[in-house]
Amino acid sequence: MVRNGQRVKAARRAEVRLPELVPWAGGELEPDGDYDGLEFADLDLGGQEGVGARFMDCALRRCALDEAGLAKARFLDSVLEGVRGVGTDLSGAALRDVELVDARLGGVQLHGAVLERVVVRGGKIDYLNLRRARLKDVVFEGCVLVEPDFAGAGLERVEFRDGCVLRGADFSGVRMVDVDLRGVADLGGGIARGVGALAGAVISPGQVVELAPAFAVEVGVRVVG
Repeated sequence: MVRNGQRVKAARRAEVRLPELVPWAGGELEPDGDYDGLEFADLDLGGQEGVGARFMDCALRRCALDEAGLAKARFLDSVLEGVRGVGTDLSGAALRDVELVDARLGGVQLHGAVLERVVVRGGKIDYLNLRRARLKDVVFEGCVLVEPDFAGAGLERVEFRDGCVLRGADFSGVRMVDVDLRGVADLGGGIARGVGALAGAVISPGQVVELAPAFAVEVGVRVVG
């Protein structure tokens, strides 16, 4: 990728290789619990408290996470596939080498979280709160993000690929380094606030045209027909 004659650094993708997993024996999640090499499949984890828990080499598949308390949890070398839920609290969590696939989530709290080498592929997430989070080597791939809030976050080597859809995104105060937005469908209609914070991002020539009205407003230019 090239930006102004300089190469734009691509995100280093997560490569999760899970070992043979042991099915979770049941019971509820515990605060500061330690979960290693486990598969959580088709479970209702809604409302359970796993604050500060550590998930290492784990898979959560088709689990319900409504109002699950996972603040400051750590997900390492893990896969979350087909998870669903509203109001999941992952504030201050750490996700490293994680794949989030075909999720159906709403109101997820990830403010202050740290995401490193994370792939979000497919699915739809409404009202994703990433305020003041740190994202490094993160790929959003073919997913739908409705009113995601990135305000005050730091994004480094973040890619939006394969027709990723943004609706009403807030980039206010975001710090961007090597952020590739060329794969966003209808970028002009996808950003509600923070167009002025796109310094450090790369966009396509067509997206420049899409964003022209917002850029004009940002710099105080009146466009009169």
